[in-house]
Amino acid sequence: MDRRQFLCHTGAISGSIALGQLAAATARAAAPGDYKALVCIFLYGGNDSNNMIVPVTSAGYQSYAAVRGPLALGDPTSGNPFGGVDASGNSTALLPLVDGSGQATYGVHNALSGVRDLWNLGELAVVANVGTLTAPLTKADYLAGKSRPDNLFSHIDQQHQWQTAVSSSGAIASGQGLTGWGGRLLDRLATMNSGSQVPAMISTAGNNLLITAPAARSLVVPVTGSFAVQGFSTSSADVARRTALQQLLGLDSQYDLVHAAEGVMASALASSTVVNPLLSSTSTTSATYFSGLSSGFAQQMLAIAKLIEGRSTLGAQRQLFLVNLGSFDTHTNELATQQKLYTDLGAGLKAFHAAMAAIGAGTNVTSFTLSDFSRTFKPNTGGGSDHAWGSHHLVAGGAVKGKALYGAMPTLQLGGIDDEGGEGRWIPTTAVDQYAATLAAWFGAAPADIAYALPNFSAFPAGALAFV
Repeated sequence: MDRRQFLCHTGAISGSIALGQLAAATARAAAPGDYKALVCIFLYGGNDSNNMIVPVTSAGYQSYAAVRGPLALGDPTSGNPFGGVDASGNSTALLPLVDGSGQATYGVHNALSGVRDLWNLGELAVVANVGTLTAPLTKADYLAGKSRPDNLFSHIDQQHQWQTAVSSSGAIASGQGLTGWGGRLLDRLATMNSGSQVPAMISTAGNNLLITAPAARSLVVPVTGSFAVQGFSTSSADVARRTALQQLLGLDSQYDLVHAAEGVMASALASSTVVNPLLSSTSTTSATYFSGLSSGFAQQMLAIAKLIEGRSTLGAQRQLFLVNLGSFDTHTNELATQQKLYTDLGAGLKAFHAAMAAIGAGTNVTSFTLSDFSRTFKPNTGGGSDHAWGSHHLVAGGAVKGKALYGAMPTLQLGGIDDEGGEGRWIPTTAVDQYAATLAAWFGAAPADIAYALPNFSAFPAGALAFV
């Protein structure tokens, strides 16, 4: 087992301390009772958001259906976005997103009824055409080779860039991409979590760059089984065993790796005694809202809901959670794959935010999606679509300024002003940095904190958005 595997199995990541001490010195304390949580939902594989948010006006839908072909939702033969079935008899209808003016310019995939319900409550917004950028980019700049992010259209590279907010090859080579923007943000807000019993960053999706920090640790928790350490019951023999282990972990070591591993194990043991009772509880308020939902995604969201319900026990005032859903790598069989994944996404999101409202945390918790990239607007020949760039994202919660679309939707024209080539790969009009900065500001980050967490944010004069 190598070091990375060891850290994963103990459920935490350690980092260097020096940068964290510098960050903590400039962080601000939160007022008593001031709790906020961000919940990142990473849609792994590259979600084809061209079929998540679809124009439903007559002209817009015609432009969409003319290019999407076999991937088109609605009923292209009659031009009706709100009807239609596929070859198996399943509905392909779009659900209208009626905005604050009472009009529906866009619709959502029919499997996302839970998302539409949150929209109708005014608790969900769409952020259009977001992507990795190093600076604002026009098509002319792109064709001239200016300011291109490194390794476009690559799954792993784009996943890393979304999670680190570092997209230039020079910055990546210098090591700036070794920590996530979420981790750096939590380092800056460290004093808000001075009373926390567990790490403020918690993942049900394994160790990921988003929650890797220069100093702060993160905790990986299971969604099934127990998070308790076996062999440490209340019997005298087990108490003695635990005491002996704690003493061993407290021994000083001249080796940095051993010393770090000892700290990680000690932290994991301490966290398990606090977290396991919350995760294993079957009588929480949150659990009632997930009744009948058995998907892996729903179980992740339930685990997070239980932890937020127990926030007074955990003691943190700022928390960042990470869950995942996939795979959206739909080179083939896209319609059937999205139908299943979107059903899970919509139902899980709706249940989670209903639970947050029920426990009195509706305006204190904001969830948001990330993904590798969107996919080509033009379908491929295999019943799917290929790797692309700019994508649309969902932001939900009681603090969201919902029933609205933020940013700029691309012109749905192959080879048009927003297409980097001729396949419908949209050049982003909103940067990851702007998207993340908006969330960070709501989270309580000052401008200096945002500049630290998102070092390239200043390259975008338009600044943050106003969706929350």
